[in-house]
Amino acid sequence: MNMTLYGYEDAWIAVDCGMMIRQDLPDSPLQVPSLETPEALGIRPQALLITHGHEDHIGAVAWLWPKWQCPVHATPLAAGLLRAKFHERGLAVDAIQVIEPGEALESGPFTLRYLPLTHSIPESCALLIVAGDYRVLHTGDWKLDPEPLIGPPIKGATFRALAPLDLLVGDSTNAPMPGHSRSEGEVARALEQRLAQCTGRVVVTCFASNLARVLAVARAAERCGRRVSLMGRAMERMVAVARGLGYLEDMPALVPVSDLGYLPAEEVLVIATGSQGEPRAALSRLAHGRHHSFELMAGDTVLFSAKAIPGNEYQIERLKHALKRLDVTIWDEFNHPELHASGHPAQDELRTFYGWVRPHHLLPVHGERRHQQAHQELAHSMGIQAPLLPVNGDLIRLDAEGLHVDSRHPQSPCIVSQNAVAPLPGLAAEQGSSRHGILYLALSVAYTGTGWTRIGRLMMDAHRVSAMDEDSFTEWLDERLEEIDVSTLAELRSALQPQITYWLGQHLRQLPDIHLQLLAVEAPAFR
Repeated sequence: MNMTLYGYEDAWIAVDCGMMIRQDLPDSPLQVPSLETPEALGIRPQALLITHGHEDHIGAVAWLWPKWQCPVHATPLAAGLLRAKFHERGLAVDAIQVIEPGEALESGPFTLRYLPLTHSIPESCALLIVAGDYRVLHTGDWKLDPEPLIGPPIKGATFRALAPLDLLVGDSTNAPMPGHSRSEGEVARALEQRLAQCTGRVVVTCFASNLARVLAVARAAERCGRRVSLMGRAMERMVAVARGLGYLEDMPALVPVSDLGYLPAEEVLVIATGSQGEPRAALSRLAHGRHHSFELMAGDTVLFSAKAIPGNEYQIERLKHALKRLDVTIWDEFNHPELHASGHPAQDELRTFYGWVRPHHLLPVHGERRHQQAHQELAHSMGIQAPLLPVNGDLIRLDAEGLHVDSRHPQSPCIVSQNAVAPLPGLAAEQGSSRHGILYLALSVAYTGTGWTRIGRLMMDAHRVSAMDEDSFTEWLDERLEEIDVSTLAELRSALQPQITYWLGQHLRQLPDIHLQLLAVEAPAFR
């Protein structure tokens, strides 16, 4: 989950704090960094520094920050995304401090400078960490993109000025790949060429955080005579935050999804979340006919402008199988690789960059072991010492004798619900959980063969829950019942309870205890 702790003398800082979606487990919970080892070792960071706004680098901050309550430093886009997450979970945002790319700050014995790099999200930065006589560069995720579409290309002079470094902690994701990663500019031209060949409606799915790709798709759509709509909460949030910061000013005007039905098929393009087969994402709902405003039909095209993250292959294949049942044309990384570009450096980029900064030592991180091994071999070919292939839980020391492992601490998975709501710091201690209120819900439901429906009115006792909009909740609940794809009452309860928790967590300041009672009845026959 890309969280790294750096210690010097008795002071510590943390860099990044991400999560991963465990699609191999029921309800696709999140895995976040475990704090068991740091707490056992007495490690409590005095600052958290964020290199960029991808979920695998910021996704767990709202879960773990209440335990640390330290300053969080992030560039404007990442800070905006974090503030939205904190607001959702009732956390104060005062700790989130904006730092511009290129600026420096001090935290205890550490001097830190944010150095801008190109990646698949704007404002990605490497961190130069100086403590005592040591100079370490933590690259985060990066690539050498001469045509990034959003933001300037990387400035080689900035990094040449750092040489030589004591240690580089570097991205191994594409280390086995020869050559150079594709530029976002190349992808933009390929997208326009391919979209011009489509006849029906088009859905393009990509990572919401890849704003350059979102912009490229929207521009290509406009040139091909198509109107653009966004689908998926993460996509809408990312674009809103980016626009608020002055990005995407030249993006074409957007059309609400509810208005797409009035447009001819050849004028419709949707940019949707769900490229990794996430069952809750917009594309999965489309594939299973569960979207309330849009339905895919034969002759439409779904374009995957993203590669499969290792571990997600099965979910993606299930999604594509559902799309094929609709007789939808699918373009992806296999039949049209030009429609995607990686955000990570291939071998030529690594050699160029390391020639600039000239590190004495390399610690290959990110990716799997084969990626780290390829990275290690490349470093050795350049005369860079890379004696270790680190694993999660390694406590590694850099001293006058180089890099070595002090101790190893196996890490147990830390799994949390996607609908988990972080409590306000100190709230339980001050008020006690019994003061949060109790919400009693009882509803009769029937299975229609294609989904669940509510029969009769919702029985709800919410008098101990403040500021509860019962009409909005009832409307939302009816929509969820239609979308939940299960066939038994037990499965419905299991699926519905966390979603109710999530809705209440978004709309109430304090989360009540929820008592849900379901009663199965026979669906009425309509003649």
